[in-house]
Amino acid sequence: MQLPALAASAYWPQSADEAIAIQQELRKKVITTDQFGEVKQVAGIDVGFEADGTVTRAAVVVLTFPGLNVVERVLARKPTTFPYIPGLLSFREIPALLEALGQLKTTPDLILVDGHGTAHPRRLGIASHLGVLLDWPTIGVGKSRLVGSHAEPGPEHGDWQPLIHYKETIGAVLRTRKGTNPLYISGGHRVSLPSAINFVLRCTTKYRLPETTRAAHHLASNEK
Repeated sequence: MQLPALAASAYWPQSADEAIAIQQELRKKVITTDQFGEVKQVAGIDVGFEADGTVTRAAVVVLTFPGLNVVERVLARKPTTFPYIPGLLSFREIPALLEALGQLKTTPDLILVDGHGTAHPRRLGIASHLGVLLDWPTIGVGKSRLVGSHAEPGPEHGDWQPLIHYKETIGAVLRTRKGTNPLYISGGHRVSLPSAINFVLRCTTKYRLPETTRAAHHLASNEK
């Protein structure tokens, strides 16, 4: 996958204050409406860590859509250069993700990110941050809530409730499987919330996680 100039030349801060300032600037570039074409391939991405957190391990898995057959798997490792700070995890994880994405031979039409998009205090979770750097359609698929409040969604597959922060809908709390905890879905970049919900459901089979991020999580966590 050819990385655009903004991603290739991305500046990585050395402090939390500097990182927050970058988020405040990049959030202005986030597009929350649908700006993508036909989706024939989807990718899931996730990040793990090795050597007591000193090495970041980034995984990308590309699948066909809607068939969800694996096309390509890529794993990249880079030294971890930013501390663990909630709300700023993208600065810790994206450098290795860009390395992995740059190794892809196929270019996905849509990327589902293990993490948040606009469901973030500054509306720039890792899915939005990565989407802006790539100028690519992305969706945030969070396993837990970072910010906001919500009612409990219904018990059935596809039931959801809006995730609200300061009276703004920043995502959806989506039940992807009966009897399991919901996921926190948000548009990352160039994908609306309704489309994000739709794609997550269409990528979900018999598990709580969509096949995209489930495959990436397995690769990021387990492969040696």
